[in-house]
Amino acid sequence: MEPRRPATRTKATKLLASCAAWLLAAFVVTTATIPITAQSSSSSSEGFSVSYLDRSVDACTDFYQFACGKWLVANPVPADRARYSRLNELADRNARIVRDILENAAFTTSNRTPDEEKIGDAYAACMDQKTIEARRAEPLEPLLREIDAVSNREQLIRLAARFSHDGFPSFLTLGAAPDAQDSSVFTAVLGQGAMGLPDRELYFNDDERSTMLRREYQAHVRRMFEILAGSERTRPTPQSRRVGRSEAPTDLAQAVMDIETTIARGTMDRVEFRDPRRRNNPTTVAQLAELAPNIDFALYFRGTGAPPFSQLNLLNPQYVRDISAALARVPLASWKAYMKWRALDEMASLLTGRFELEQFRFNGEILSGQKEMRPRWMRCSDAVAGQPGADALGEVVGKIFMQRQFGSDAKARLDQLITALQQSLRQRLTEVDWMTTETRDRALAKLQAMRRKIGGPDTWRDFSAVMIRRDDYAGNSIRIAANDRQRQFQWIGQQVDRSIWLMTPQTVNAYYAPSLNEITFPAGILQPPVFDSTMDDAVNFGAAGAMIGHEITHGFDDSGRRFDASGNLMNWWMPRDEDAFRERAACVASQYGGYSSTPGTKLNGNLTLGENVADNGGVRIAYYALMELLARKGPPASIDSFTPEQRFFISYAQVWCENASDQDVRRRAQEDVHSPGRWRANGVLQNMPEFRKAFGCKEGVPMAPATACRVW
Repeated sequence: MEPRRPATRTKATKLLASCAAWLLAAFVVTTATIPITAQSSSSSSEGFSVSYLDRSVDACTDFYQFACGKWLVANPVPADRARYSRLNELADRNARIVRDILENAAFTTSNRTPDEEKIGDAYAACMDQKTIEARRAEPLEPLLREIDAVSNREQLIRLAARFSHDGFPSFLTLGAAPDAQDSSVFTAVLGQGAMGLPDRELYFNDDERSTMLRREYQAHVRRMFEILAGSERTRPTPQSRRVGRSEAPTDLAQAVMDIETTIARGTMDRVEFRDPRRRNNPTTVAQLAELAPNIDFALYFRGTGAPPFSQLNLLNPQYVRDISAALARVPLASWKAYMKWRALDEMASLLTGRFELEQFRFNGEILSGQKEMRPRWMRCSDAVAGQPGADALGEVVGKIFMQRQFGSDAKARLDQLITALQQSLRQRLTEVDWMTTETRDRALAKLQAMRRKIGGPDTWRDFSAVMIRRDDYAGNSIRIAANDRQRQFQWIGQQVDRSIWLMTPQTVNAYYAPSLNEITFPAGILQPPVFDSTMDDAVNFGAAGAMIGHEITHGFDDSGRRFDASGNLMNWWMPRDEDAFRERAACVASQYGGYSSTPGTKLNGNLTLGENVADNGGVRIAYYALMELLARKGPPASIDSFTPEQRFFISYAQVWCENASDQDVRRRAQEDVHSPGRWRANGVLQNMPEFRKAFGCKEGVPMAPATACRVW
């Protein structure tokens, strides 16, 4: 789980689209580091605290409420958020550090370094609302004119290539990812198209929420085109017509819905897309002509700026077939309306306040229940310091963040903890009674080969070729996006650079990348409530240890287990072991599928299966690593009247304390691969006899059901 941004979509979606085969199986849970020998009885208002406990609740009835109750009361969802959690608290603290870095670079520091010039001028351009307002829709108009000039299908394909070249989403998406059969080499990846609604099912379902969202989305598209019509500097002409009378916003919005519904029909659902085997469809450029006769892929690939290649991977062959057929069936004008919308939606946050507000009204208020936009400085901080692939200079900011926040001994401490957690899983693997020797040996070999990244990159990305102007916010973003996309394209056919980071150092998150068989922990997570040097071992193992264990376990969840020690997609399981794994995983899917995120809204146990397996495995790994440490050091005394075992479980649960709007809860139940915080806590602990023993829960109470699930 990552601490979600407010609901307004960001350009990070482009990275997910272009590298989906690599990333969608990799993005997982936040994680952190810990000095193993820290001991203290003090409590931190930013981290673990017994003051958050609701002692009126029986720990054996609802442990999440017991551990988080008073924090939940004291921390309602802020008006500028859809959800607020302990990890959002940490992200906000990091955001204030980043703000200080950016404002010093933009407005205070003299004799700036080249890095400070880049990020300072980029931040100043974003904060310069007067200049942004004066330019109205001017940054978008050249692209709109190019779309207007399209008069046939060949020109439409050229336009799609231009979009891919510059990092704009469209109905064709090209990226790069490690080859599934040879993870040491990057291959080209052809993905699925861009849609405005957050889930394909929303285009088809006839329930009240889906129907409402379709209606509101179409109205939103219409209003955005109306704003555009009033923002253009020039009147439409026959040679350069944009949103004039012949292109009524209502008609444009209907055309957009028609195209996106077509795209949705060919798109895999979220559960299907989690399966790396479904996303692995190697083919050749020559074979694409037979699969999609109405798309000149040779023309498209040349126009993207990617180097020549003859082989690639299709994430979804059916999507390519469907879009090819639709290009022959659907009028060209509808495709042009869709392309205008994709450009407008992508650039709306770079334009005037009217565009921003309307985009927020739909993405924030309607989709997620967010009441207010975040302050301008936060939005600009995200724009400059965001993730790789998000049109941002995140690694430049991250280099300075690392210098401020990442102590010289932090990497060594985390390295020590990861080793302890891996040793704990190694012991569990040797004890699992349902695995044959052949599969067990391969699992142990994969665990041994798992690489780790800590803090931030050893080699920093070079943005010197990207021009940043202090008076050109939109232009800066466009140039960074094009630079990022072309950087990715140049990976195609090259050896995989394992030094690449998929998150910035300031990020409150972590990931397991199955194609690389590696776990990564940015410096931004190394703070309370995940890691606290003033806290005892039990607290730090319950938070940081469980999260590190989570990432390690992702190598052995229902998706990660399909990759071998080198990161190649292959079946290294004996048939008997596969059957045993599926049986245990089905138990977890059924368990979480029985939970409700809000009355009337059930979780999708198959969608969240990988994260739930990792949660359950991670906590168990961390618990036994702690027990081994305490056995060596001798039994410690209770602190604040709680034993080490109890503090471990309280610490784990408190990481997931969160409040959320009803809209956000319903949205995440349909879209999020992570379970809500309540079930990340209670769901795991209901499966652990060690928890029952620690709190004296008798079988049959809610936290000690008669049946329990376990994979690892």
